[in-house]
Amino acid sequence: MSVRPDPTPKPAGSACRALRGRAASLSGNPFLAEGCLDHVEDALILIEDGRITSFGSYSDTVDRVPPGVPITHYENALILPGLIDTHVHYPQLQMIASYGEQLLTWLSKYTFPAELEFADQVHAERVAKLFFREILGAGTTTAVVYCTVHPGSVEAFFAESERFNTRMIAGKVLMDRNAPEALLDTAQRGYDESKALIARWHGRGRQLYAVTPRFAPSCTAAQLDAAGALLREHDGLFLQTHLCETTDEIAWVMDLFPDRASYLDVYAQSGLVGPRSVFGHAIHVSEDDFCTCHAAGAAIAHCPTSNGFLGSGLFRLFDALDPRRPVRVGLGTDVGAGTTLSLLKTLGDAYKVAALRGTKLDALRAFWLATLGGAEALRLDDRIGRIADGFEADLCVLDLAATPLLGFRTGSCRDIEDLLFVLMTLGDHRTVRATWVAGECVYDARRPNDPLRYP
Repeated sequence: MSVRPDPTPKPAGSACRALRGRAASLSGNPFLAEGCLDHVEDALILIEDGRITSFGSYSDTVDRVPPGVPITHYENALILPGLIDTHVHYPQLQMIASYGEQLLTWLSKYTFPAELEFADQVHAERVAKLFFREILGAGTTTAVVYCTVHPGSVEAFFAESERFNTRMIAGKVLMDRNAPEALLDTAQRGYDESKALIARWHGRGRQLYAVTPRFAPSCTAAQLDAAGALLREHDGLFLQTHLCETTDEIAWVMDLFPDRASYLDVYAQSGLVGPRSVFGHAIHVSEDDFCTCHAAGAAIAHCPTSNGFLGSGLFRLFDALDPRRPVRVGLGTDVGAGTTLSLLKTLGDAYKVAALRGTKLDALRAFWLATLGGAEALRLDDRIGRIADGFEADLCVLDLAATPLLGFRTGSCRDIEDLLFVLMTLGDHRTVRATWVAGECVYDARRPNDPLRYP
């Protein structure tokens, strides 16, 4: 990176920034249309008060840079929109890479014991800090996050997000059965605690709240109904939960809710299937389920590393995005069943899952999932997921020579699509050169002492 010197720099704290470098962004859904890529070999991105005010070729737009504003030049790099993770559990960092179980046993053996520790507020704050360090270092600027049943876990998460000014969506997990006693709430207490957290955090700065029943087996009908009541009582809330991750889970749900037509119908009966609902996994859903999600505008979080690690199955990505009734789909790391917080590595696994199903996930479609597709899944595509005028300036800068092998391979790329495919195949957290949040560089891999800092 180089910075153009200027004899009359603006005062400290100026809200204007200018970035130069190769840049790429999707303007539409490449599963449904062609010509969606905006690629500029030598781009200039002008930022003011946290939003992009200009994006174009350097030669055409350099005269728009206000006097005194230095230009941060990222050489041999690619500037992308900040990456979007639509399904992740921050409390599960401490049990990532736990050996050898499938979903239901894995929850009881590893997940619940880890989440019990979040009764300790100091522990919650420590893990929240580590989580943000890891995701920002991986280029992720927005995530849909499960906390634990403890309200303090939500407080710790949103407080750290607020320090970085990241746009995050999170919520307190709701569970009133089929978990350790210390992790259970009740339908009423879950409602009351969620309502208080909504009042405190939803819409505060860039923070947004998600009503979070863990999954149908951990919730009574009364608790799911209470979750639906919260959604009706507050504008703009999200709903996050799990759906059809394994066949054993589905059988359990149907035993617990014998009067319901399907797993998804359990949620629908409580008013939980809507335009800001995000269902994790959905590996074993039916065509009727896809149609329901399409009609309701609900989204699915595709979590390929997690699904492979637990042996849960292969998500039908191309079926979900069938142009005749496309379902909104984002990408999720799903740590701790997922094995990485890097969405680049997760894209590599998404390619493999698609290939195992007899389809091919090209680079444009893949990066759409991790950027604009994720924003569309969250109904935030009017503000994040693109490099475009008026959008929030969340950006990820990838180093094309982060490792000797990557530098060697990117040097022979034929075009931008080839380059993007190499990055999603060979890239990981080491590939991230810098991460910008609302126009501030919060992560710089070459910053001395500590690459991460609050804006």
